[in-house]
Amino acid sequence: MNQEVIIVDENFPLFSKPHRKNHKPSENPSTAPVSSAVDNVAPKKPLPIEKSTELGTKFADDVAFADLGLSEAIARTCEELAMKKPTAVQTHCIPKILAGLDVLGIAQTGSGKTAAFALPILQRLSETPFGVFALVITPTRELGYQLAEQFRALGSGLNLRCSVVVGGMDMLNQTQSLLKRPHLVIATPGRVKVLLEENPDIHVVFSKTKFLVLDEADRLLEVGFEEELKVIFQCLPLSRQTLLFSATLTKNLETLLELSANKAYFYEAYEGFKTVDMLKQQYVLIPKDRKNHFLRHILSKMEHMGIRSAIIFVQTCKSCHQLGLLLETLNQEVAALHSFKSQSQRLAALYRFKSGQVPVLLATDVASRDVQEICTPCGTYCTCRQRRIRREHCYPGARH
Repeated sequence: MNQEVIIVDENFPLFSKPHRKNHKPSENPSTAPVSSAVDNVAPKKPLPIEKSTELGTKFADDVAFADLGLSEAIARTCEELAMKKPTAVQTHCIPKILAGLDVLGIAQTGSGKTAAFALPILQRLSETPFGVFALVITPTRELGYQLAEQFRALGSGLNLRCSVVVGGMDMLNQTQSLLKRPHLVIATPGRVKVLLEENPDIHVVFSKTKFLVLDEADRLLEVGFEEELKVIFQCLPLSRQTLLFSATLTKNLETLLELSANKAYFYEAYEGFKTVDMLKQQYVLIPKDRKNHFLRHILSKMEHMGIRSAIIFVQTCKSCHQLGLLLETLNQEVAALHSFKSQSQRLAALYRFKSGQVPVLLATDVASRDVQEICTPCGTYCTCRQRRIRREHCYPGARH
């Protein structure tokens, strides 16, 4: 199947646009044709982009969170959360966000990107608390709940009101939550689009939003999200700050940064696909019919090797379910996470694993960065990344 390619142009309202309109001086402005005034406007030159792309940029070891422009209360919260000093991406991006710049931050997973945009947003919120102050868009449901946990922890001293709006949960409750105007909304694009289209009152909720954040921005700008994002951005104010954070740099991200009508800052500390230094990687080549035997052997040695928990990724939902039944038969406590489970069941599985109730989590790539939604025509779960294209070919009773 030929895939649709998104062409990013200036009509895609991702970045904020200037408010002021320039008009050519005229001796009699009241009689001057409107069209001539518009035609004579000099094209606005794009603002220069400040860049910091030196890999491994050095910064002072004694830099503290308070030195980045954050308040004592927020700096104290970071200390209570055992965040001793800011990471490189935080050191570079936090002051720029506080200065009012649009920011594109590229840094590897585990480098502290969430705090890099969460802390300055909470700082600004503490100065002028109202809702909805910030909208954070994320590609997956699980990541949305994870971001909410981090925001609540970092904003524990601000009485932060946070709402998570994702698929698979009750839409009426989500609508009521938004109408109460929480300080922060974390959402997946598909569910926000549906709520905006079905309830006109939701548009007003985002009329004064100060921050728009795209977490995992490279995925959000891939094929399949363009329609949803356009609907969302049209209800946001023009004076917002746009923050893009990702672990990988794509051409769409670079293009959108160049279209920014606001002052923009680009920070890159990306050295290609790279795992964290503490990770030990091993692989074993074994016959396909022996995999389950070898997996059971490894799991039986977890306690002896001092391993408290493990995540096992499998390729399909069927394999995940079958492996879960097999391990439970062998008296191995496991929790399964895949897209054929309801959202409440998936959250329950994650909670059991995080709390230590079960030591092993079985998961498809829905636990990482997969995209899934309810397919509108046939009402079944669609795990195809090109879900919008797939819907055009759906028929009653279709299987995905």
